[in-house]
Amino acid sequence: MANVLAIHSVGHSIATFLRNTYPTTVAGLSMPDCDFAQMSSGEMAGTIDDVTRITLYLYRVTVNEHNRQLRPGLMSPEQQAPLGLDLHFMLTAWAGNAQDEQLTLAWTMRQLYQFPILDASSLSPEAGWGSDEVIQIIPSELPTEEMMRIWDALDPSYRLSVPYIARLVRIDPDKIFDANPVVAARFGYGTASPAGATT
Repeated sequence: MANVLAIHSVGHSIATFLRNTYPTTVAGLSMPDCDFAQMSSGEMAGTIDDVTRITLYLYRVTVNEHNRQLRPGLMSPEQQAPLGLDLHFMLTAWAGNAQDEQLTLAWTMRQLYQFPILDASSLSPEAGWGSDEVIQIIPSELPTEEMMRIWDALDPSYRLSVPYIARLVRIDPDKIFDANPVVAARFGYGTASPAGATT
């Protein structure tokens, strides 16, 4: 489990993993210089140069339907279950020519196919991941109409893109205190006695 930085940490960790493992040559062919970066909606909607790069764009976050109330083994029944999320990413290739675009995307897809798991040693530490945490990265099915709808909302014209899902991202609830918080106060009402009167 992790803190509220978990969503950003996953995208950052995927980009870092790809950047650190990107080769200079593959099968005797020189690979083009390529950057790997996580991008926000605002960045995707802005002007993007044709520098060779692979971007990771988080376009959707959903609650994992199979783990809504699943508690890890060490949690007591009194503790609130962590929030389980699926992160929907769009992997996009940017380049000034077809070969660089397709070559870098093919390598990236193969790399994620061969290494689809991020464990605690591969995840950036700011999210406070547990030592047993594992994030799986799997290809996703995104209908062409939905893909085009996403690109229609952005300024750049369509670029070659592949959808992926990162699951299961578990975010810890706030600390649970021994006593329940006060949510209401009760006041009593009655008639006041005149000053100096005895009852």
